[in-house]
Amino acid sequence: MDASLKKIADPTLAEMGKNLKEAMKMLEDSQRKAEEENGKKITGDIPGPLQGRIQNIGEQGHIALLGHSLGAYISTLDKEKLRKLTTRILSDTTLWLCRIFRYENGCAYFHEEEREGLAKICRLAIHSRYEDFVVDGFNVLYNKKPVIYLSAAARPGLGQYLCNQLGLPFPCLCRVPCNTMFGSQHQMDVAFLEKLIKDDIDRGKLPLLLVANAGTAAVGHTDKIGRLKELCEQYGIWLHVEGVNLATLALGYVSSSVLAATKCDSMTLTPGPWLGLPAVPAVTLYKHDDPALTLVAGLTSNKPADKLRALPLWLSLQYLGLDGIVERIKHACQLSQRLQESLKKVNHIKILVEDELSSPVVVFRFCQELPGSDPVLKAIPVPNMAPSVVGRERHSCDALNRWLGEQLKQLVPASGLTVMDLEVEGVCIRFSPLMTAAVSGTRGEDVDQLVSCVQSRLPVLTCTLQLREEFKQEVTATAGLLHIDDPNWPGIGVVRYEHANDDKSSLKLDPEGEKIHAGLLKKLNELESDLTFKMGPEYKSMKSCIYVGMASDDVDISELVETIAVTAREIEENSRLLENMTEVVRKGIQEAQVQLQKANEERLLEEGVLRQIPVVGSVLNWFSPVQASQKGRTFNLTAGSLESTEHTYVYKVQGTGVTPPQTPSGTRTKPRLPGQKPFKRSLRGSDALSETSSVSHIEDLENMEHPSGGPEQVALETSSPELHPGAPTPQDAEQPGALQNRTQSPEDDRPQVEEPDSLR
Repeated sequence: MDASLKKIADPTLAEMGKNLKEAMKMLEDSQRKAEEENGKKITGDIPGPLQGRIQNIGEQGHIALLGHSLGAYISTLDKEKLRKLTTRILSDTTLWLCRIFRYENGCAYFHEEEREGLAKICRLAIHSRYEDFVVDGFNVLYNKKPVIYLSAAARPGLGQYLCNQLGLPFPCLCRVPCNTMFGSQHQMDVAFLEKLIKDDIDRGKLPLLLVANAGTAAVGHTDKIGRLKELCEQYGIWLHVEGVNLATLALGYVSSSVLAATKCDSMTLTPGPWLGLPAVPAVTLYKHDDPALTLVAGLTSNKPADKLRALPLWLSLQYLGLDGIVERIKHACQLSQRLQESLKKVNHIKILVEDELSSPVVVFRFCQELPGSDPVLKAIPVPNMAPSVVGRERHSCDALNRWLGEQLKQLVPASGLTVMDLEVEGVCIRFSPLMTAAVSGTRGEDVDQLVSCVQSRLPVLTCTLQLREEFKQEVTATAGLLHIDDPNWPGIGVVRYEHANDDKSSLKLDPEGEKIHAGLLKKLNELESDLTFKMGPEYKSMKSCIYVGMASDDVDISELVETIAVTAREIEENSRLLENMTEVVRKGIQEAQVQLQKANEERLLEEGVLRQIPVVGSVLNWFSPVQASQKGRTFNLTAGSLESTEHTYVYKVQGTGVTPPQTPSGTRTKPRLPGQKPFKRSLRGSDALSETSSVSHIEDLENMEHPSGGPEQVALETSSPELHPGAPTPQDAEQPGALQNRTQSPEDDRPQVEEPDSLR
């Protein structure tokens, strides 16, 4: 930087260089203090909502930010010095960018919005092709409508933005499809483009401008720019190129498709994300010989404030130098190549790249091919294929890839991954280090960690995808359960329990169903299995459902579905039993009140009227007491009936009534090995048992499944409710002295309870 400052003869530039040198010294001191504090966050001193939210931008970022404040100070100079200074900054920055990116004899336009440069280029093309446009205005365009050609893989909203800025109708846009049979599916179809141009010429239209991609916004594919340039020269069309792959022009080796962009009429560069420079403007390089037309189009300006836009980039380029710029771009390309080489060795990962040597963007997705399927045929979209089959597989893989992308973003935040949805391939994961590595500080270790995380998640993805169809079949075959197709859920599946009062045609919220599913979710989480369960609304309605998460191991789907069905049915039956019991108790209380009132009236009739008079009744009761029995009512919950309490007061024993039956448990718990979690398949017959493993657990499991006595013996032992525990058995009845010996046994020390006289 000092060498460049010595060459500046202007005293204003020398003074500015001196101030910059002092500012750099301050930045170095602050950086040194930050290192001494062992990485303490400087943003912690910032109060308010910005606390802890400012990223680490580095010294080059501070230089770029310093350029904005320095430009405000420079604007206060007198007009002559300001004009010389801004002209020098603009010319130096333009010259450096043209040399770095191999664009000879070009001019530069600096703009904040990335698409603004293309809009100015379109204005320049209109003024160049329509000579009377300045005089007649849009009347010239009406007689011969201009056509702007965009690729189908262009970034979304670009055509609408151009029409809004230029005041053109949407029919002036022509979207060129990409290749469908041969070549990349994200490259512009050159043969079809030529056919479109000829058709527009025959209709009296004027082909004006073509926007080509050197790295599409989605997957980073490069159009055949050399062939497109020949086509544009043949029909007099302006060729504009944009894309992330233009950054590779600064490297020593450049692919031929990207190198052809140096011969185009204009190109848009975004050095801010490439070099990790915040608040740095984008640059549009163009070639044109008429300064008047460029001034009318807005590409050049005489205002010093417009020229000062280049000051942050001017400072940053001097700070980094040519070696620093090349090193950052080269590092990003090496990261992408490293990831490509590593993902090639990973099964079930499909990489969508055009040219592995030139594309700095890696786009991949999880894709498990079915056995016997041809991947070449699957890559070509067949319109006659059944949409249900294709859509089901597409939605399943899309949900899994979306889950994989979110997991990788959380595990490796420095990778700068993005999840996107492509029209043909579906949901994919994009790694574009040219746009993120300089800011996020991505290193080679982060790429290795990313690959290891992908490998660790593959068993979960493959196992979940294999169990989805089985889960759907089991749920469909189970009464009371309904399978829900949710394309956004990455787990095994979604199921809903249909209770007796469920209105299947309604899409509104079901309170009773929500209560049942809430209890079902609680029961399932209490099982402590490896599966995760979640409750939420259905995909297309407000009814509650149970979402079954992803499986990392072989899961017994039949046991899982049976457990869900039986548990939900038990919850519904218990809720109904409670409601019925409440109603029975309420009716029992009303009936008891009526009976007690009737008994009270009968008592009054028996005692007579005289006993109700206060003084007379007391005397009469003293001479002739009334032997009235205490009568009350008890409610038998088991039988659901009212009973008199006379037996309790007479015999001083509370009646046991009918013994309530044991509550049946519908959940058939499958015997498991010690330590085996629910919903796991049995290890018997598999290779999971080693030579040193114990076989006793397997034998215990077999004994649990097949008891020695059999069900008949258990039934005989428990099917004698008439026999009291102390009553003699049929064998004892055959032996006369058996009962006497039993009563005289010294081991029987239980006290004998005498029966009341009334019972005798």
